[in-house]
Amino acid sequence: MKVCIAEKPSVARDIAKVIGANQAKDGYMEGNGYQVTWTFGHLCTLKEPHDYTEKWKYWRLEDLPMIPSSFGVKVMEDSGVQKQFHVISRLVQAADEVINCGDAGQEGELIQRWVLLKAKCTAPIKRLWISSLTEEAIREGFQKLKDGNQYNNLYAAGSARAIGDWLLGMNATRLFTKKFGQGKATLSIGRVQTPTLAMLVQRQKEIDAFNSEDYWELKTLYRETEFNAAIERLTNAEKAEKGLAYLKEHPFEVTSFEQKEGKEGNPRLFDLTGLQVESNRKYGYSAEETLKLIQRLYESKLVTYPRVDTTYLSEDLHPKIPGIMGGMKYYSQLTAPVLAKPIPKSKTVFDDKKVTDHHAIIPTGIVPSGITAQEQHIYDLIAKRFIAAFYPECKVSNTTVLGKVGQIEFKATGKQIIEPGWRTVYAGDVSLKKDPEEEKVMPHFTEGESGPHEPKVHQGKTSPPKPYTEATLLRAMETAGKQVEDEEMRELLKDNGIGRPSTRANIIETLFRRKYIEKKKKNLIATQTGIDLIDTIQNELLKSPELTGDWEKKLRLIEKGEYAADTFKKELIQMVVDLTNEVIFNTHRVINIAPESKETTLPEKKERKPRESKPKEEINIEAMHCPKCKNQLLKRGNTAFGCSNFSVCGFKIPFEILGKKLTEKQIFELLSKGKTSKIKGFVVPGSTTPTDGKLVMTGNFNLELES
Repeated sequence: MKVCIAEKPSVARDIAKVIGANQAKDGYMEGNGYQVTWTFGHLCTLKEPHDYTEKWKYWRLEDLPMIPSSFGVKVMEDSGVQKQFHVISRLVQAADEVINCGDAGQEGELIQRWVLLKAKCTAPIKRLWISSLTEEAIREGFQKLKDGNQYNNLYAAGSARAIGDWLLGMNATRLFTKKFGQGKATLSIGRVQTPTLAMLVQRQKEIDAFNSEDYWELKTLYRETEFNAAIERLTNAEKAEKGLAYLKEHPFEVTSFEQKEGKEGNPRLFDLTGLQVESNRKYGYSAEETLKLIQRLYESKLVTYPRVDTTYLSEDLHPKIPGIMGGMKYYSQLTAPVLAKPIPKSKTVFDDKKVTDHHAIIPTGIVPSGITAQEQHIYDLIAKRFIAAFYPECKVSNTTVLGKVGQIEFKATGKQIIEPGWRTVYAGDVSLKKDPEEEKVMPHFTEGESGPHEPKVHQGKTSPPKPYTEATLLRAMETAGKQVEDEEMRELLKDNGIGRPSTRANIIETLFRRKYIEKKKKNLIATQTGIDLIDTIQNELLKSPELTGDWEKKLRLIEKGEYAADTFKKELIQMVVDLTNEVIFNTHRVINIAPESKETTLPEKKERKPRESKPKEEINIEAMHCPKCKNQLLKRGNTAFGCSNFSVCGFKIPFEILGKKLTEKQIFELLSKGKTSKIKGFVVPGSTTPTDGKLVMTGNFNLELES
């Protein structure tokens, strides 16, 4: 008997129907020499700390880091899960052959392998690897079953990722919660979650600290065309008025007129992130909502496998494109021009080197019926993008006119669409992102012509950085925080992105669930809780998008067999050990400036007479400015001097550091000189004897103890 294991009951039913296993049993289908059973996603998980040893049941700093000698897997503690696992286990142990029909990706491979591992499978394993759930795809997949061992590297990468997340998440969360939590809520730390939150917090601080400034620009109207002065923005009205007066004294002269024909490349086919970005931009759907909608479309056989990170198709799909388009009867007016002639095999669409486990998301050609309005929105995005990829490029005319008034140079640009090409697919779509210069019709100018003009001054205000939306955050995760607009460059950076396409939505939802971020309209805003957490984490490794992206790249190399999973695990173990030692034991350490607790106050310190003869009132710290953002400093209760804009800036100097109460003179030295004179009697964790040293303010406005 051949036992097939699918990832969910609905997929199992589709497979059973195709291969003839039509007899329903308890937890599986049977027939034609097959038994088809299923999981419910994850039936198994990595063991929890207390499963290894009783002492790890309790959160204690002295037990960190927790590093099991080997990692184990257990069946999840749920009665339904336990029952289904026993069904699978019984079938597998009696099987002649097992066919892994799990989701064809890293997570799907991990889910199945853990179940087979726990079920003690000894039968040969085959792998069904398909990109859609149509009858044709399933039948073709069973005719071309792969040897299960071909996907050992994929499993190794999934296992390494899960173990890495366990090592960092379990240890860092306990470490920071016990060290800095002050009895408050859990400080949740994650390999992907924390750098993602750090990007949001950084943007939030930039916005909150932004001071809008007025600026002035010189413009002029010549032959009904507005020209902008090619100089830096002016910073005061007086300069602007002088510039305006100067312009009025001279005629406008055209120094250059240039028209060039250009092309706008077709939009790329969708990968999951691109679809989530467009869905959020056009419909306001969250990344999680989009993932659920596209998953339902996939299970309804309407689109291909969604959890992909490529925008290309495999070359063997080229002959199938006309058939797919021919089935899209609701889009026949758009597909007719494409089907009227042979479809080109363009490298911008078909490229085996750019396709990994799966190709880009495209329709299957099956006509949608009975789907929701939200599902229709997602299907429409995919269908139009698929059609647009095979239209001609959009041809445009770009116009650039240069001129001068006296010694001041001016410039005007415009763009006209000559042949709309792929833009025809989106005719009437008001959400299509447009170039501000688009359809700016300009007259013909002659070099050297001159004449009167109408100069003016435009006054504006500088704008703060824009908050992240889910769309822009997904792009930032995809490129490890780099601002990249170019599609080809973005493709190159995907290997170093934060997280995987299939996990990014869940990371964002986790940040919402833990109340580290909130949504205001489409904007994602870091909460004070999220800001406080990132301010508490002084270790840059935990917060760095680029370093996390480097880990993701290594996981992809493991998939390709180009990096050892054991090496990756050893690197993360070493990082966890170093992090633990740094936070708990390091004597040359960053002093955490944690959020204030209203319940915790220090007794009023006795005033100490200054040794110098200066009057005491000369040391007036509240008259000083925050070294970080230049706002005023205030006394914050009986615990610290802090920035008056503390919720944004986060700077403060506690009255007590490492068991030593600071005098106002010592705080004054820190603020004015960046360091104190030598102070006796610091109590350093892990040391039994007091330590003498100087407090030094670093370039990041943290405090370090120099022994």
